[in-house]
Amino acid sequence: MAHTFAMKELALQAGVSLATVDRVLHRRPGVHPSTQRRVEQAHAELQRQQQQLGLKGRRFLIDLVMEAPVRFSRIVRDALGLAMRRTQPAVFRARDHLAETMRVPDMVAVLDCIARRGSHGVLLKAPDVPAIAQAVERLQSRGIPVVTLVTDVQTAHPHSYVGLDNRSAGQTAAYLMHQWLGAGPVDVLVSSSGQRFQGEEARIHAFAEALAHSRPSCKVHVLDAGQGLHGPTVAAVGRLLAGQPAVAAAYSVGGANAAILAAFDKAGRPCRPFIGHDLDEDNLALLASGRLSAVLHHDLHHDLHMACLQFMQAQGALPGTHTAQRSNVEVVTPFNLPAALAC
Repeated sequence: MAHTFAMKELALQAGVSLATVDRVLHRRPGVHPSTQRRVEQAHAELQRQQQQLGLKGRRFLIDLVMEAPVRFSRIVRDALGLAMRRTQPAVFRARDHLAETMRVPDMVAVLDCIARRGSHGVLLKAPDVPAIAQAVERLQSRGIPVVTLVTDVQTAHPHSYVGLDNRSAGQTAAYLMHQWLGAGPVDVLVSSSGQRFQGEEARIHAFAEALAHSRPSCKVHVLDAGQGLHGPTVAAVGRLLAGQPAVAAAYSVGGANAAILAAFDKAGRPCRPFIGHDLDEDNLALLASGRLSAVLHHDLHHDLHMACLQFMQAQGALPGTHTAQRSNVEVVTPFNLPAALAC
């Protein structure tokens, strides 16, 4: 690893001592492998955020903690990088704590570690379970603001949320599904990465209620066994299709859409219409090929810019208290891609 950055910057980014950074950089013994990986990750984070390092202005170091598939973490991290640059002359840097799957005790340990070493704010995508809520409250008790992203966590004390209006998104998906299903009995698969995430639950409940009102004969089959990952999702959807011959459409609230289509293809079954969420690389390709009927999109750049402003307000760097509005849903087809994503 090249010694590109000052040891002090690297130690701050990694959340370790100068002595530990020195041992890692000079390959001396006595460093736990996980600590060495954290220093190496911090170096990679600083490389991505190098433009921020040379700026003058009040500095903020925040922590991004997410359990999400890589495809979603990537677009969040890219959007956060842009949002941080938009706050100039304030200077934001972020430490990443990302995993496709993370046990609740492990995420609690990450949040408690941040509480001990300090942070100007935590941006969090996490399951809505009591242990996570308690860890959020411990952060708040130490004066560390928490902003939940895309999916909320119910806590005893208020915190900020940025992201999609999930209930509106579910209702929009049901409206589109009703218009596109046509005549005849057709059941719908609703695929989720897991019921622990409040945002996905809100989408599912709103979708099921709205579709039951507009099309009472249509059965909704909720599947939450794939965790948003390719292999498990192919297997889980395949098992459902084998037992439900009327399923011929899908609403995916949790991703892994290529996997869902692979399972339909393997079963020799059509999947139209198919409505998904998020404009990641997989979904852009599926839209372009006509495999996805539409993607429900919201402006992550705006959401994350609002999160940065809320961190600044919580730290007294901006006047007032800003309450971000939940983002409206936008129906995206191959013909109205956002300008930044259109080819």
